[in-house]
Amino acid sequence: MTGTGPTEKRAVFLDRDGTINVEREYLHRPEDFHFVAGAPEAIRLFREAGFLVVVVTNQSGIGRGYYDEAAVEELHRHMDSELAMTGAAVDAYYYCPHHPTAGNGIYLMECTCRKPLPGMLHQAAADLKIDLTRSWMVGDKLVDVEAGQRAGCMTALVLTGYGAKEQEALPPGVAIYDDVLSAARAITAQD
Repeated sequence: MTGTGPTEKRAVFLDRDGTINVEREYLHRPEDFHFVAGAPEAIRLFREAGFLVVVVTNQSGIGRGYYDEAAVEELHRHMDSELAMTGAAVDAYYYCPHHPTAGNGIYLMECTCRKPLPGMLHQAAADLKIDLTRSWMVGDKLVDVEAGQRAGCMTALVLTGYGAKEQEALPPGVAIYDDVLSAARAITAQD
């Protein structure tokens, strides 16, 4: 998908729910959004270290009819304004609205963007000129790790959200951190 070149950047792909914000099933309202402790600082650290920060999130609540794409985009604008107050920012958001069995209408489909498939990471790499082999995928679920591995990224699991339960099923070689801030400190210290 990408090769190493002077214009290619590295990125940290972050899952949203359970990694950046406190897990709340089918989160879509700004008033229900709360950062995991240290998440804004983690995002700032990644950017200061020269990583693009790209959020990749499965949002089957759209496909299920619980909320629409405009609600997800509004929530992401809310995140941006909250992050700006801390000197942090997300470079891009990608979300998958589909579900292969529970989606409605155009959202009922097998797609390549729903994690554990790497479609969102591949699309971001093409759009933003990212070298996936120099990038990280950080999330709280096995599907996040699998998407990162399939895209050729280094991977990390955080123990927030579903992470504490999911760590039992991890393949060998996946870094495990208490939260996204400890992941950011460790990843940026490797430079």
